[in-house]
Amino acid sequence: MRQGFLERLREAVADRGRDLLALRRALDLRSPSHLCAELLGEGHGEASGVALAREILRAYEAMDASERLAFFEMVERDFGPDPGAIRAASARYLETHSVEDYLVLSRAIEPRRQDLFRRLNMAPSGTRALVRMRADLLGVLRSHPDLRTVDADLHHLLSSWFNRGFLQLRRIDWNSPVALLEKLIVNESVHEVRGFQDLRRRLARDRRCFALFHPVMPDEPLFFVEVALVCGVPCSVSGLLDPAAPLLDPEAAETAVFFTNSSLQPGLAGISFGSFLVKQVVEELRMEFPGLRRFTTLSPLPRLALHLRSALRGEAGGLEPDLLEALLASYTDQLGQAPGPALLELLERDSLENREKLTRPLLALGMAYLSARGARGLLDPEAAFHVSNGARLEGLHAFADPSPRGRAMGLGLMASYLYVPEELEENHERFVETGELPVSRALSRLRREVRSAAKTVHRRQRRNRTREMPAG
Repeated sequence: MRQGFLERLREAVADRGRDLLALRRALDLRSPSHLCAELLGEGHGEASGVALAREILRAYEAMDASERLAFFEMVERDFGPDPGAIRAASARYLETHSVEDYLVLSRAIEPRRQDLFRRLNMAPSGTRALVRMRADLLGVLRSHPDLRTVDADLHHLLSSWFNRGFLQLRRIDWNSPVALLEKLIVNESVHEVRGFQDLRRRLARDRRCFALFHPVMPDEPLFFVEVALVCGVPCSVSGLLDPAAPLLDPEAAETAVFFTNSSLQPGLAGISFGSFLVKQVVEELRMEFPGLRRFTTLSPLPRLALHLRSALRGEAGGLEPDLLEALLASYTDQLGQAPGPALLELLERDSLENREKLTRPLLALGMAYLSARGARGLLDPEAAFHVSNGARLEGLHAFADPSPRGRAMGLGLMASYLYVPEELEENHERFVETGELPVSRALSRLRREVRSAAKTVHRRQRRNRTREMPAG
């Protein structure tokens, strides 16, 4: 991988520091906890500190899964804040309210591991290594929730280091480095790229692909979007993904369709930089093609099937099984006595003769799902991404993604989000204030249907709770 001047300089400094410290012998004699403690100590200079940071990261890279888990547990246990220092500093600040005591309290609250991660970041390719480290941490977080404090500290630091002000937008085309093109093929998580021939069509003159990069990771795209320049508004993704689709004149295009966006760095999950990307891409396209009148998406619903199945079992937070049953009640004759499971079964088969009777209930379920909120906001990550960028839900398209993956994850349903450049900021602010999914007039009736069913369910639930209350 190509190294910049700064990385080469860090390597040279680390080599010199290693020689000064005889660090190889130290690694053999000391545990990771002792090495991390030494890195936080004051008994070495910058060169030896960079060298020590590099060797700790090398040691981490050589660990197996169980050893990495033990490393995270050590960091959580040995490098947290000192409760005694926090109590003393907070009592002192509450007594004096002085700036000096406030600063003492701030330093006491910050865990030592944040400083540890900052110093590890000084190693050559340290930022890249910490991003990979957080990806490992996220992989064990569910089974080890006590490590959430370590993740919170890494998330805090990475959010600062990957601030949108540091990020660079670059267009990717067929002349980009082969290694970069290979990363797009491997990491496309929405619509599979079937080799270089498929990718070449996606990078043709009526397509655009943009990616975000960080200066310290110039060869590692963080996030990318693919755009098709078309006439009209497509209701299916099949034509956009067909490698044999005819080339169109981009100058004659009326619509820019964002048909895929993917994050390529699992270690940056939860760190938002997509807003910057979409808005800047819209501006880039407007400058290159003044004739574009619409900026829209064909977005998958990657968790729709999972949430519906869980909700029908009474397990999905934010999507009530009673609401689904109420929405599907009018479709019992078409779908059978158990309309929810029957609908999912029919959609999985996706036979042509079923499409007419399945379209309406599928759209109703899709609207209920997209409107549903969980503990952290909208359930659907694609919806949250687009509306937080100032778009509105413009349309729902049944059977728009007939691929096996599209049917298994989203039941073939896709959504269109419309970006109106002059409304993006206002829509973004409204969504932040209200948390409500903005929809087009065409979908307002469908949303009223969902809201009406939800009110019916809530009235029924209140009556049931009232009956269950003890008398007196």
